[in-house]
Amino acid sequence: MLKEIAGLGFEYVELSHGIRITLVPGILKALSEGVIKVSSTHNFCPLPAGMVHPSPNLFEPSAREGRGHEHEQWLRHSKRTLDFARQVGARAVVFHLGSVSFFWFNPGKRLREYARANPGADLRQDPAYRKLLMNGAARLQKRKRPYWAQVKRSIAQLMPHAVERGLTLGFENRERFEELPIDSEFPELFAAFPESQHAGYWHDTGHAELKERMGVITQRQLLEQSADRLVGFHLHDVSGHGMDHQAVGKGKIDFGMVSQFWRPHHLLIIELSPRAVTQDVIDSKKRIEELLAGLKDPIPAAR
Repeated sequence: MLKEIAGLGFEYVELSHGIRITLVPGILKALSEGVIKVSSTHNFCPLPAGMVHPSPNLFEPSAREGRGHEHEQWLRHSKRTLDFARQVGARAVVFHLGSVSFFWFNPGKRLREYARANPGADLRQDPAYRKLLMNGAARLQKRKRPYWAQVKRSIAQLMPHAVERGLTLGFENRERFEELPIDSEFPELFAAFPESQHAGYWHDTGHAELKERMGVITQRQLLEQSADRLVGFHLHDVSGHGMDHQAVGKGKIDFGMVSQFWRPHHLLIIELSPRAVTQDVIDSKKRIEELLAGLKDPIPAAR
């Protein structure tokens, strides 16, 4: 796997949340032989024992303590991911921060159902949808308080482990309405964790595009509000039909705009669907390198 990626011209790789424990010996062997280097990992990596499919939300930091063992499992496996990240020489670890649970009438589900019932509609200009969105946002704000508080407690518990290992936690923007953080509240999160060298923002272009189509927040707004805390990017495009993890340049995202936020210390990760073919990877890499060449401080792309 790593030899194939290196053969496509990549010097660095992100080890994501689909890495089974059985792959670890081969990964460590490839790293020791200098096949490739690791820029970042994605919680949970490697996967918990018994898991064979990508499972980044298997345990959530929003799960409250004292109500089952999910919080303890999240903390244990997150620490394990940080240990592995240090072992493979990564600089950063990408994290999802959980979600708000609704027993009845999940507003995110209602928005998704409306979108499916109105394919091709510009939801941002649809009065009925805008009303649903406004009501859903109010319901989300009302419900989120204990979950958001638990997320912050969970990060505080994990932070010393990251500091000891010299790692940065990258908190990723999410694509589902009920997932945390609420997009406009990233600055509030970073105010609670001012250690900028150990906690920052991880921007996913596809997730941001989907939220923009939902009328929640724009890609530019997300980047502008957390520009000073940016750690890295997951770069992938979104088709006109809403399929993400597409090759860069084959969808609707304005990567020229996105590239204006890239800085020399950022990590750029091309994150494509498993259905992508080799040429998609090559084309995406070429497009990112063209954008980098147009910047004042060009930096190498990673995958």
